[in-house]
Amino acid sequence: MKKLIVLAFIGFLAQLIDGSLGMGYGVSSTSLLLTFGIVPAVASASVHLSEVVTTAVSGASHIKFGNVDKNMVYRLIIPGSVGAFVGACFLSNLPAELAKPYIAIFLFGLGVYVLFRFLFIFKPSKENETVKPLTAKQSIPLGLFAGFCDATGGGGWGPIATPVLLSKKGMTARKAVGTVDTSEFAIAFFGSLGFIISLGWEAVNWLWVVALIIGGVIAAWLVRMLPAQLMGVLVGGFIILINVRTLLSTWVPDDAHIYIYAVIVIGWIAGIYFTINKMSTAKKKGYVEQQQNVS
Repeated sequence: MKKLIVLAFIGFLAQLIDGSLGMGYGVSSTSLLLTFGIVPAVASASVHLSEVVTTAVSGASHIKFGNVDKNMVYRLIIPGSVGAFVGACFLSNLPAELAKPYIAIFLFGLGVYVLFRFLFIFKPSKENETVKPLTAKQSIPLGLFAGFCDATGGGGWGPIATPVLLSKKGMTARKAVGTVDTSEFAIAFFGSLGFIISLGWEAVNWLWVVALIIGGVIAAWLVRMLPAQLMGVLVGGFIILINVRTLLSTWVPDDAHIYIYAVIVIGWIAGIYFTINKMSTAKKKGYVEQQQNVS
């Protein structure tokens, strides 16, 4: 029972992150499941099965509030679904002990990317009604690659697809997040289908899946609790810290672990402080400019 409560909390936290940033559900929840000793294919399968429900709820919420570019959703879901299905079949046929450290490397890298992006290059964008949808040359390789990475790594659709959409002129962070979250339903569905065909129904612990779903559905409606920039820095450091454990235990002598953890934690705390200070400065600057415009 205690484990199910923990899994529900993981689902809640992961969906809160994903709904706020357009990324992070799979990366966060898979990272935590791997720390429980769950093999990569089963961890990714459990996460993708739960995502079928959580992304449906989150996507419906984004559609209701007009946060979705439907043209981009249609362009992403077909290649993304193919990539997710192939990635799920590929991971299911890899030996668990061989796959685990390499999946941790991928998740660690995503953590570094998320931390860097929200620490240094995050900026609010202004909406423009003339946003052009992705072309076939852009959407097909993006969907295939992001879908494959999502299934094999237990996460990756959001961290790969969201920055590409944000690079589109006039695409706001709000609409990029909504578009990625909504398209992820199809990626989760076909990734789950690949795992079920390759692993079989009996390989999945359905109680774990239900626990992740319950936590995720609750969080899907509570995604505005923290500013996106601060949430991104918190999440990036968290993902790095979780996955570095697997990397250290595989390749680094035990006596060096404490020093590496110390460097990561100190850097993470410094990043959080820097972000809060940066946000505070921007808020004060905005207030001063507003007062000047009034006068």
